[in-house]
Amino acid sequence: MDVYAASAPATGIPRPRIRLNDFGCLTPPELGAWTPRRSVSVVIPAYRCEETLSLTLASLAGQSYPGHLLEVVVVDDGEGEGEAPLRLPDLVPENTRVVRPEPGWGIANAFHSGVKVADGEIVHRVDADLVLFPEHVEAQMRWHHLADYLVLLGNLRFNEYAPGSISPLEVHAAVTAGTVDKLFGDDGVPQWTEAKWDRTGDLRQAGLAAWRLLVSATASMPKELYLRAGGMDTSLRRGSDTEIGYRLAQAGAVFVGDRESRCRHLGESTVMRRRDEVTRYTRPYMNERIPGFLERKAKTSSRQYLVPTVEAVVDAEGRTLEEVRATVNGLLSGWMADVSVVLTGPWHLLTDERRPPLDDPMLDLRLIRETFRGENRVRFVRKAAESAFPVPFRFECPAGWVPAPDSLVRLVKFADDETAGLVSLVLDEHEELTTARLERTSAVSRARLLVEPGDSLEEAIHQVSGTLWEDGRKWGILPPGDETSASAAALASQVEYWRDRAEKWEGQARRWKRKARERRVERVERASAQRLRRAVGKGLRMVGVTRARR
Repeated sequence: MDVYAASAPATGIPRPRIRLNDFGCLTPPELGAWTPRRSVSVVIPAYRCEETLSLTLASLAGQSYPGHLLEVVVVDDGEGEGEAPLRLPDLVPENTRVVRPEPGWGIANAFHSGVKVADGEIVHRVDADLVLFPEHVEAQMRWHHLADYLVLLGNLRFNEYAPGSISPLEVHAAVTAGTVDKLFGDDGVPQWTEAKWDRTGDLRQAGLAAWRLLVSATASMPKELYLRAGGMDTSLRRGSDTEIGYRLAQAGAVFVGDRESRCRHLGESTVMRRRDEVTRYTRPYMNERIPGFLERKAKTSSRQYLVPTVEAVVDAEGRTLEEVRATVNGLLSGWMADVSVVLTGPWHLLTDERRPPLDDPMLDLRLIRETFRGENRVRFVRKAAESAFPVPFRFECPAGWVPAPDSLVRLVKFADDETAGLVSLVLDEHEELTTARLERTSAVSRARLLVEPGDSLEEAIHQVSGTLWEDGRKWGILPPGDETSASAAALASQVEYWRDRAEKWEGQARRWKRKARERRVERVERASAQRLRRAVGKGLRMVGVTRARR
């Protein structure tokens, strides 16, 4: 997985400053009422799926998007030696080719291999068991003419399918006639994402969680954006779409659901048939790579992961051992074990020639390096990277200032609650302004995409996500040597944390008691109604007997 440079080349495509995931400032043209000009490569990973692939290709041959701007790259992920190579059927789009993947196997490796040889500006993933409506590609491509950092998701539904029940000619005829619905006879079963689309205005209100809705059976994005996010993790056999969705978000992407980009899935998906098994398989891989995923939602977990939640940056140049040690120890001993520390400084100058050990001009720098040599959460670099990608947060703290044990946990939660892209903390303003800051990687990445020379990066962050200023003491980041205050602040914070938890539990208990009372009242009312009905019935029967005797 290679991560490309953060700056994007000029594309001639507008770059509106979209806030969070609210793409309401974009107005896509009506289908068939606009002039496309961007090229697209539809990439289809294929493994032992000749029959359904022939139907997918037939539907692609009837697309409304101009043929000279569309190519199809089928990636033959068969075993190779001893297995016949995949052959294209007769009915395919004009510009269609079959390629072999790079060494490796699996759908992520196949798709990534196809993207690398694709000629289009946009890459559009399509699975080999879909039948696309005629405007499927066009519906997504019209958005890619409005901004160059969008990820488009198609509208997928599942239909029953019996092998051999539909021919490629029938599919092509239905696509060109606009009667795909008649092939299946019903509206199909909606994908699980459709309910989320309904609740979020097709993802406009999905906010920071929009990337979770990326299901790559049909999705498109600029090739440059895909490569800048590092491309698919080709080591993953399942869940690669969720994982690349997370990294696309960190690279600044906006996710758009388009209901007019319709398609039908031939039969059930593996997830539908074996949901529990798929979840059990993917969970360990996702937890390692996606902060906040499932088990990682526990804010005070002592676990460390492949991708931490926070990257802390401390500049060691010109600072004493004691200052740096206090700050780094505070970071590493906090409630958030899921943190890495980047120590910046001229480490390359620490050579091993003869020197007076106690009078070494680089003594503090040398002692700092030795102090944290064995700590695998600490890295020594000359200069911090432009962003913390793919880590979702970067915390910059001046050496000597000591975070309380709960500082990072509280700050991350605060930033999430406020959907803030940058939280700046004032530590001292007596002689000169001293600050710490928490940056959200996704917001910083998008802002860097959108700023022009001379523009303010912080202003761009404010426009796409929001910025806040806070008092550092409020968050337990205290001046050097103020251990008593730090301990008191940490203790007060823990008391507040557990008080909040207790109030939450008490609220849940009250709700459960209220529901229990309501259920008891319902049971009593039902029993009373039943007794009344029995009594009335008995009374009516008695009246009937009396009348009969008379």
